[in-house]
Parts: sequence; structure tokens; C-alpha cells
Amino acid sequence: MTFPRRNFLQLAAGAAALPSVWGVAWGLDYPTRPARLIVGFPAGGSAADVAARLVGQWLSERLGQQFIVENRPGAASNIATESVVRAPPDGYTLLLVTPPNAFNATLYDNLSFNFIRDIFPIAGIIRVPYVMVVNRSVPAKTVAEFVTYAKANPGKINMASGGTGSTPHVAGELFKMMTGVNLTHVPYPRGSFYPDLLGGEVQVAFSPMIASIEFIRAAKLRALAVTTAMRVDALPDVPTVGESVPGYEASGWLGIGAPKNTPSGIIEKLNKEINAGLNDPKLKVRIAEIGGIPLAGSARDFGKLVADETEKWGKVIRAAGIKAE
Repeated sequence: MTFPRRNFLQLAAGAAALPSVWGVAWGLDYPTRPARLIVGFPAGGSAADVAARLVGQWLSERLGQQFIVENRPGAASNIATESVVRAPPDGYTLLLVTPPNAFNATLYDNLSFNFIRDIFPIAGIIRVPYVMVVNRSVPAKTVAEFVTYAKANPGKINMASGGTGSTPHVAGELFKMMTGVNLTHVPYPRGSFYPDLLGGEVQVAFSPMIASIEFIRAAKLRALAVTTAMRVDALPDVPTVGESVPGYEASGWLGIGAPKNTPSGIIEKLNKEINAGLNDPKLKVRIAEIGGIPLAGSARDFGKLVADETEKWGKVIRAAGIKAE
């Protein structure tokens, strides 16, 4: 599939450009009634759900109307995305944009929408570090040692993920491609892989930091590296994968989008208020508690991130031959 990346960036640029009188007029009194923020994952303790509720609460307090989080899990977030694509472009139905939106453009051949074309970027929220963790029985203490160990045991090391095409899966596939190791993928689409990782049935995972950090601190799992380009404050002594595998970077990220043709005034108002929240000291603390790094910027900045991630992971998914289940 060919993605209209240039069109997406042009849409995002439009939000940053001088708005039309019509667009400004739409934004002047917005919102006049409650709005919905649709999340494609179950309610609970995931970074996606928590971040959506933090932003929803912030916008409710700042704009005087409720921003209600509505969870619509299923089909790797495609159900939620389609509901927003079909919604009126009036700012009252928003989407929590997540990495699966970038992955699904390549994973699925028969989607009824084109994410790059049909969802307008509003603002980034946070970047979520992942951690390369191993069971304590694995002898490797560093990424370099793990690569040597894996090459000496091709196909014998099991790599856990939250399901085929999930962020932990594609992060692991990128690692395999860049290091030449042969790991056996074991997906856990309907349950947590941590019991098996702790028990040794699987030996390695590229895990969201929010889910693995307590296991790391309790020395139940060994952290070899974080997957972000820079080290993270929560695990200051843990190196990045890129320090051993130059150019490697993989992380989660979250942001807000709206149906295409949403008026520019509404986009600008939401972008401004979300960025104000990301600079608020109290909200920063809450974001840090879920392992997040604020991802402030313009609508164009967020649009470029989504377009770049769609292109990057599309190449990985095609090269690894990953198919949606």
C-alpha cells in the first residue's frame, strides 16, 4: 500500500498556518458541550488509558466542558479509529493516537479507512520508553553479551510480546534485523506475558517501562537496555540499545487526532491547551509516574512523527513478513 505521507504533512502544516476566518469562528466558543476522547484499548492501568484520562481531565478543567474518555477496544485499535473517522469533524469526537495506528496501515490490507488521510493530527502527548528485559537465568548482562548468546543459541530463545504486530513485537523484530539474531516470537494477545517471562518459559521481551519497572527494581527481571534514543531518568544506569546497536530506536508514543476537515480554530485551541498541560508541573509528575516523557509541539510536529513512524515500521513489518492475526 502507498501512503500519502506528503498529504498528511500538508494537513498538519495547515493547522499551524494562519487559519481562515471560518476556522477561527469555529474555535472561538468551542467547546459548548461535552466531547469524547476515544481510546482503542480497555480501561485500566495501561499508559494509553491513563494518559487519555490525564489529558481528558486537563482539558475539562481548562475548557469548561467534560472531555469523556470512551474505551472501544478491539481489532488492534481499528474499531476505535473507524468510529472517529466516521464522526462529524466538529471537535467533539477525538482519537487517542497510538503506535498501532502506524503499524496497522501495513498490517491490514482491507481497512475501510486510510489513517494518514482520514485523521488530522492535533498534538502529541507523551513518548513511552520500552525496556529490553530478560529472565534472570539468561547469562547476558549487556546487549552485546545477549547478541553473542543468542547467536550461539539460534532459535532457542523465546521473545514474548503482547501480540502479533504489537509494539513489543515490532521492536523485537527491528532488533533481530539489526543484529542478525534468531529469536522465536511468542505472542500473548489475550494476556500478560510477565508470568511466563518471570518463570522462564520465555526469556526476553521489549516491554513498556510502566509494566516492567517494578520487576526491574525488585531484581526479578534484568534490564539490558532502554529502547529510546536517550537514557531515561527512571532508569539512569541502564544504557540504550543504540549504544550497542547504532541507530536502533523504538518507543511508544501517544497523541490526539480528529476527523479530517475539523476546523483549524478547534485544532489550534486543543493544541494550545494540551501543550499547556504538558508544561504544567503537576501534570508532568503524573506523566512521569507512568514512565512517560512529554511530547509537546505543534500539530505539524505530531503529524510528522506519525508519518515517519508509519513509514519506518511499515518497512520493518514488510521485511519481517508480519501479518495481522
